[in-house]
Amino acid sequence: MASIPILREAAPPDELAWQFLAVCERAAAGILLLAVLPLLAASALIVWMLSGRTPFIAHRRVGWRGSELWMLKLRTMWGATAPAPCGWLERIDDSAGPANKHPRDARVPNAFARFCRRHSVDELPQLWHVVTGEMSLVGPRPLTRREIREHYGEAAAELLRVKPGLAGLWQTSGRNRLTYAERRRLDLEFVRSRSIAMYLRIVIRTLPEIAGGSNSW
Repeated sequence: MASIPILREAAPPDELAWQFLAVCERAAAGILLLAVLPLLAASALIVWMLSGRTPFIAHRRVGWRGSELWMLKLRTMWGATAPAPCGWLERIDDSAGPANKHPRDARVPNAFARFCRRHSVDELPQLWHVVTGEMSLVGPRPLTRREIREHYGEAAAELLRVKPGLAGLWQTSGRNRLTYAERRRLDLEFVRSRSIAMYLRIVIRTLPEIAGGSNSW
């Protein structure tokens, strides 16, 4: 399987506004992470009790400029006969590409897991990636190598020139109801047209999406 090379060339210098925003979002992510720690701890305990498995998982994804990113998530999928690794975190190398999601996915076994997915509680651990600078609050969602190769093609390098984000343009435009072609179009629209105004619009539109849990499963 062909690998995606890490982009070695220097990225164009950011404008002062983007540099300032990057500092602000890392600080904001740190504050948010501290604020949601009680929620995460309680959710992790419930997942551990319900599943008998590690409460957190790390999916292998392609990060900024093609670097490796082990994307943290609260576990919301488990099977009755699956092995139960010890510890608090399991790494899952699903670089071949995740299975298609649908509203009645049997891998999401109960109401608590569905609630966490619908309202993005399972994504909260990724605030840590923002704190460390691996991700942004707003940007294209991290993808597997297979997803990038099969659906982005020659546009992959362009996509990877911006940091992946917790929220992006496609999440506020239909989310899981979108096809890969629609997602690709919106991701590239964000990369090519991104601005501070677009960034703020996505942040504002993301909040009611999370609260309402629409188009998410």
